[in-house]
Amino acid sequence: MDAIDQKILCELGRDGRISNVALAERVSLSPSACLRRVQELERTGVIRGYRVVTSPERMGRGFAAYVMVGLSSHTKAAQEGFERAMSVAPEVVECHNVAGSFEYLLRVESADLSEYKRFHTEVLGTQSHVNAITSYIVMGSPKDERAT
Repeated sequence: MDAIDQKILCELGRDGRISNVALAERVSLSPSACLRRVQELERTGVIRGYRVVTSPERMGRGFAAYVMVGLSSHTKAAQEGFERAMSVAPEVVECHNVAGSFEYLLRVESADLSEYKRFHTEVLGTQSHVNAITSYIVMGSPKDERAT
């Protein structure tokens, strides 16, 4: 990847719906050269997809928490079971297996604190291998590049 590819990625990160002609103009390429580069970035997996960025507040999910989860059993079956449960929980928008004092870091979004409490009790609290839950409530996000 060179500087032009980096510029292409930056522009697409700002506006994934930009036309190829406008993108080419912003990165100082001809439209055909720009299109070839974008297609190569897609083909090689640098660009994995395009998506809609929604407003959590307008979607009724304005409450966010990061949750550290510890498991009592470190077996493959325990991890797979936990990951399956999190993959179908609509409140869990991110689930990361991490190194450190906990096994998982979750980003959880819900309508409000009472909905989060329900998730905490009825979803996390029912997982057999969960032995520690630490919640960090998001009070503000001065920088969040996922939402640009």
